[in-house]
Amino acid sequence: MATATTDRLEPLGIGFGVLLVLVGIATLVGTPWAHKSGGALLLVGQAFGAIAAVGIGAGLAWLAKA
Repeated sequence: MATATTDRLEPLGIGFGVLLVLVGIATLVGTPWAHKSGGALLLVGQAFGAIAAVGIGAGLAWLAKA
């Protein structure tokens, strides 16, 4: 017997969370900092942003599921 979810926005939260994780991973794999000459600070900032996107996406998906 299938039960309906009580929160209609749960799939939306999980979907956006997964999307953020995928965007963060794609950014890390694509290494956009390899094509710019912005220095070490830019490299650290872009890497931190990509890792933060993965963390926020995973947190959003977990929060939507909980």
